[in-house]
Amino acid sequence: MSLNPLRPRLFARTTWQEAQYVAGALRTETVGGALLLAAAVAALVWANSPWFDAYSSLRDWQVGPHALHLDLTLGQWAADGLLALFFFVAGLELKREFLVGELRTPAKAALPVAAALCGVALPALGYAVTVTLLGADGDALRGWAIPTATDIAFALAVLAVIGTHLPSALRSFLLTLAVVDDLVAITIIAIFYTKSLDLALLGLALLPLAVFAWLVQRRIARWWLLLPLAALTWGLVHASGIHATVAGVLLGLVVPVKPRARVPRVSTLDADVDVAQRFEHRLRPLSAGLAVPVFAFFAAGVRVVGGGFGDSITDAAALAVMLGLVLGKLVGVFGGTWVFARFTRAELDDDLAWWDVVGLSLLAGIGFTVSLLVGELAFGAGSPRDEHVKLAVLLGSLAAAALATVVLRTRNRVYRRLAELETRDDDGNGIPDCFEVSDVGPEGRH
Repeated sequence: MSLNPLRPRLFARTTWQEAQYVAGALRTETVGGALLLAAAVAALVWANSPWFDAYSSLRDWQVGPHALHLDLTLGQWAADGLLALFFFVAGLELKREFLVGELRTPAKAALPVAAALCGVALPALGYAVTVTLLGADGDALRGWAIPTATDIAFALAVLAVIGTHLPSALRSFLLTLAVVDDLVAITIIAIFYTKSLDLALLGLALLPLAVFAWLVQRRIARWWLLLPLAALTWGLVHASGIHATVAGVLLGLVVPVKPRARVPRVSTLDADVDVAQRFEHRLRPLSAGLAVPVFAFFAAGVRVVGGGFGDSITDAAALAVMLGLVLGKLVGVFGGTWVFARFTRAELDDDLAWWDVVGLSLLAGIGFTVSLLVGELAFGAGSPRDEHVKLAVLLGSLAAAALATVVLRTRNRVYRRLAELETRDDDGNGIPDCFEVSDVGPEGRH
């Protein structure tokens, strides 16, 4: 395809530094995705076995002190506690992307932000229209945000299984899309799924958060100082009525992502490595390998036998979730990208086609972690409708994964050739030759 050099290019190759960061992050998430799938399958098998009561008892076992409303079930600890770690890492990623990553310039940020916002709006709108047309009760509308989230770990696990050699620019776009998606998701949770709010406790939460921020800004990262402050912030946010995962994002956003030229002697960090990178290196494996799989184990135990499957697929809310994940995400992400290209007169980069964008859009329809969490917040953990939408999230995500597999596999020969190009290093300096050229690229790339 002949490109006009004066037009901006969509999905142009990133810098070598960014490509290394994305590759490292995706390796961890891919392993986490495999563990997530294993945990979900184990939960489904156990929940539909003769030992369902044992699974239910374990999930509903209540532990913790009554102070700050912390006498929670194990399922609630997984959703409110462990997922706070997941959102802490998401907060780090978000800040990094906007300050030193692909979103630091408006020109580069515009495409993934536009695609992510459309990928949230269309599934939500489609959900509302579907439940209205099917004549569902008003309570069903509370689940409008369930099909809006993309689960990057699940999506990467699918890529690993099908063995596609997706180019670095498309992988970077998928990761960035998921980061923006997480920001929108946590904003929705904080605004629309807060039933009651204690402003006094929320105000108190700002005090340990401020001390935490002051310490990390001074590059003081001793765990015995930061961990109690983070736990206190989390507990006060939880007690205030806002979902505790919001505390994770706030704590992540106050961590500095840019290294300083000179670091105080009291610091425990090297001058050439930012605080966020240290935290992310240590906590991302815990988030992907422990927090999310444990949450999936307690959240995905849906009862299918004994009429559960039939009840689920006839529930208007469940049907709306499946349509939102498969069709809504496809139309939203692809449509947002196509409209962006039309308005900016941008062209796809070399060797890429709109069929590739279709595949990415279908991958974005794989929702799991945040979708299950929003379902619990919307309908109440363990309620009949919550069980229905959980199954719908699983079925919708599997359908999106299957369709994405079909689409992306048809282009795998092209992806393999691009992957070989992106690893070729004729001069042997450790940096692939194509990145040495692309690191000094024309302005206006997206």
